Amino acid sequence: MPEWIMGYQTTTTNPDASSSAPGVDLEGLSADSDKILEFITSRGNEYFCDVDEEYLTDRFNLTNLNTEVSYYQHALDLVTDVFDLDCDDEMREAIEKSARHLYGLVHARYIVTTRGLQKMMDKYKKGDFGKCPRVSCEGQHLLPTGQADNSNITAVKLYCAKCEDLYNPKSSRHAAIDGAYFGTSFHSILFQVYPYLLPAKSQRRYEPKIYGFKWHAAAALARWQSEEKERMKERLELEGVVTGFEEEEEMDEESLMEEEGQDGIDDMFEGARVAR
Repeated sequence: MPEWIMGYQTTTTNPDASSSAPGVDLEGLSADSDKILEFITSRGNEYFCDVDEEYLTDRFNLTNLNTEVSYYQHALDLVTDVFDLDCDDEMREAIEKSARHLYGLVHARYIVTTRGLQKMMDKYKKGDFGKCPRVSCEGQHLLPTGQADNSNITAVKLYCAKCEDLYNPKSSRHAAIDGAYFGTSFHSILFQVYPYLLPAKSQRRYEPKIYGFKWHAAAALARWQSEEKERMKERLELEGVVTGFEEEEEMDEESLMEEEGQDGIDDMFEGARVAR
């Protein structure tokens, strides 16, 4: 098996690494797309769909990628299975790494095309990307997404359309995939093109209870307001902003002293009455 298809886990010794990944549709792949076929069916690459050969060979779709990928032409030849350069192992390893990177960047562009959206939709329906771990989402299927369109910034995350939150992939193989290989817009475009796939937003929220009783909402709100007020006061003090909080604190201290003084007088008279 060519080394370039093994994704980021190039040092794996797992004997199952070359076995087909579940949920991958192999129909429609041409016979001369062997490397792409092996790449998307190897374990750890289940999030990827197969990019059409015609798309890969259209120079317009590869615009500016030559500035982001080392050994660009050799990497492209390797991806399209026309690589015939006789080189040493070190050079070969560098080209294979560039080929993986190139395929990922092309993949991010391909999955927002009509054909790419269709393929990713099929994988989404089958749950190839996993299910939301949030209990209230009741197994809602996830979609891979990036938090940046530039490579080497963040790893891929999984987006749940029901709770509108992001989650880390369970598998370490998936967690090593660059988020730029899916981009920040893919999941939004998918639901724009296929709006019927967009689930109803989750209305259920977990409510903590004590012996079956809900927390008092007003008390919880008051605690939150007090904490936020203290944080704001600290931020304003650090910025040197003059506020009315100082006068308020002084008034509170004076009120407290008056109350303590009145309590002392009351106690003195109470003691005198008891002595009589």
